[in-house]
Amino acid sequence: MQMLLGGGTLLLLLVAMILFLKFAPYGKSGLEALSGAACATFLPQAFLSYVIGGIFNIEFMKQIGDNLGSLGGLAVGVLTCLKMKTNPVYAVIIGLVLYNFSLLPAFIAAYLISFGLKFIDKKVPEGLNLIVVILLAPAITYGIASLINPGITLMLEAISNAVNVVGDSNPYLLAAILGILMPITGMTPLSSMVVASFLGITGNPMAIGALTCMGASFVNFILFKRLGIGNWGTSISVGIEPLTQIDKIVQYPLQLYSVNAIVGIINGCIITFSGLIINAEGVATPIAGPIVLFGFNGPVQSIITIVVVAVNSLVWSFIFSIIIKHFNLVNIDFKSLFKGKSKGSQGSQS
Repeated sequence: MQMLLGGGTLLLLLVAMILFLKFAPYGKSGLEALSGAACATFLPQAFLSYVIGGIFNIEFMKQIGDNLGSLGGLAVGVLTCLKMKTNPVYAVIIGLVLYNFSLLPAFIAAYLISFGLKFIDKKVPEGLNLIVVILLAPAITYGIASLINPGITLMLEAISNAVNVVGDSNPYLLAAILGILMPITGMTPLSSMVVASFLGITGNPMAIGALTCMGASFVNFILFKRLGIGNWGTSISVGIEPLTQIDKIVQYPLQLYSVNAIVGIINGCIITFSGLIINAEGVATPIAGPIVLFGFNGPVQSIITIVVVAVNSLVWSFIFSIIIKHFNLVNIDFKSLFKGKSKGSQGSQS
């Protein structure tokens, strides 16, 4: 029951984020701010606290990393307001108000208050607008965040508990789920880092998230190169960071998402078998994730697993590129599939 509740909650969250991306005003900009805040806090914490501070036992680097990791609310508050084209001074005020909140409630509060800030700037005379913002915005922002925080906390705990239940009962099933979820969300504005932080995964599941994203980079590089998607520079760029080529990715969703899902399942099982762990949140990213791996595992075991995942990704993506080209599936997409079905149904009716 707990697994069904958590899984359903996760599905609703992902659907809500997709709908937000598609239909909400400034939806894409908002999710970019959320992803940027995760990148600005979780990544520095992972590198400075767990890798440099942990491996080399440099205490002040650990302290810096932990400080940065605790500022997610502030970061997402500032970035969301800036992405919404509000006054930078207002953005800093909102960010400071959200200092003690986690990413999601801070993001929602900052997103909502941004419309009010823009309205004040438009309607209130210059000189008075800052005073009005100071008098109203902090209290309203804090109130919104405080109101939604308990519900969001319960929701994320339900998702996290479901992940733990699946991992305890069948770790390879969890590996398959994360092997699909992490690489694919990493190729969308939802961001694998944000999804990983929402899931609250650490340990072996976080290692799966990190290394399957790394494997997806090799998959995307080969598919872009072999299928003629863009040029050589485009292939390298998508291999380093998929979001840089999001416009190309959405043109070939069936080919890229399906191959990444299949390879991700295999890679997830490999990583589960290896027993590697990452006890840091939100590092499901192609480059930083594998580096952070060395902060929690032996170097030999880490290198072997990284190489195996990379080779597996290269081999399978090459095989699938041959299949896609052989059966002329390069230009097939959802629209052509639906057109084909509609034509077939019309023909049968006639």
